[in-house]
Amino acid sequence: MAHFGKSFIKLNAIMNRGSKAVICYYYKMPGRDSISARNYQTISKLKEREPVNQIGEISQKVFERELRFGAHNYESIPVALCRGKGVYLWDVEGNKYFDFLSAYSAVNQGHCHPKIIEALKKQADILTLTSRAFYTDAFGEYAEYVTDLLGFDKVLPINSGVESGETACKLARKWGYTKKGIPNDQAKIVFAKGNYWGRTISAISSSTDPSCKDRYGPFMPGFLLVPYNDLDALENLLKHDPHICAFMVEPIQGEAGIIVPSPGYLKGVRELCTKYNVLWIDDEVQTGLGRTGKLLAVDHENVKPDMVCLGKALSGGTMPVSAVLANDDIMLCMKPGEHGSTYGGNPLGCRVAIAALKVIVEENLPENARRLGEILKEELHNLSKTIVNEVRGKGLMQAIVIKSNENFTATDVCLKLRDNGLLAKSTHRDVIRLAPPLIINETELRECCKIIIDTINSFRK
Repeated sequence: MAHFGKSFIKLNAIMNRGSKAVICYYYKMPGRDSISARNYQTISKLKEREPVNQIGEISQKVFERELRFGAHNYESIPVALCRGKGVYLWDVEGNKYFDFLSAYSAVNQGHCHPKIIEALKKQADILTLTSRAFYTDAFGEYAEYVTDLLGFDKVLPINSGVESGETACKLARKWGYTKKGIPNDQAKIVFAKGNYWGRTISAISSSTDPSCKDRYGPFMPGFLLVPYNDLDALENLLKHDPHICAFMVEPIQGEAGIIVPSPGYLKGVRELCTKYNVLWIDDEVQTGLGRTGKLLAVDHENVKPDMVCLGKALSGGTMPVSAVLANDDIMLCMKPGEHGSTYGGNPLGCRVAIAALKVIVEENLPENARRLGEILKEELHNLSKTIVNEVRGKGLMQAIVIKSNENFTATDVCLKLRDNGLLAKSTHRDVIRLAPPLIINETELRECCKIIIDTINSFRK
């Protein structure tokens, strides 16, 4: 048995395999005499319900090792995954699950899509990395493909989703100084309250989530906040401050709980940004590439932003690939040597991204997401109204909002969904995200709907 030291406490018989008790370890928060309230509450409710029969000793060893050697910056659903294919995942004990998180929409094309894996393997045998100190045949081909597909002049390649946000903010500031004439060091960027685009210092500087900011300051200057889905508030800010260079917003807020703005909001954003000479940065890292039933979520209102941030599904879940797209009047404000990334635009990532985009286009995944998203929402109307407040979302980016209840949380529901063969993740206390791979078919979706409905309705008193 691994030694955890004094930072860990032991809870016996939390998870069982048949009648055999399995020891489960949870991290004890520094400076506290007990585990976190949320962990303790979840554990207590688990003991009150049916034993977990599918998570056993092999999984426990995985949990123990990760807790022992890995940083505790995630609170993971206790399932130890080892394989994925299409819409399915398997754990180390052979249990099979439907994936309804898709790695936060990074696996839109399904796990290990054969065309993407083929492109990865083929390029891995040829050339993986040179840095952009040199030209490669792969980057130009990728740049041409993605800019033609999305209708922009240029792409700036990077790696993670948060890097695309950082890059867009940096570009917006440079544009503000060189094109709009904002005095040096006075540029400001507006963000919507409830935003989420990562955990770097810049990203948390724009956040309204208190947990992001607890003892991580000082924060980035020049960031302003405005309520989401409030055009009047946005205009009031833009018209009174000529130093604003950009407004960065998610077309549907993901981490906030799948918050869909009112019809016309995105058109209004476009009109206001044009009126006040402010760049609109469209954060499509989670909503983009087919997830909501369109290639980009802004396509629902037929509007075009000044910059688009992409990530996640840009590689089909195989490796970090992200991008910022913009036209020349913005992108060429940045000169050689002013921004870069050793891995950004690497040949391996470029070949993978081309394959990932072609799968989305050639398999018409946005249309599948639109059609099955309508079925999903319709089926979820069968959820008990005594438990569920609301079902919301677009395409295959949906959320179930459960009513405030002291007896169980969205995390408790996700644990029982796991027991019933479906993996989902909560956000906040009361929201369950539903985001399967976009390759899911109607038969699979209806089977999943039954699991979700039966599981949630089982919480009725």
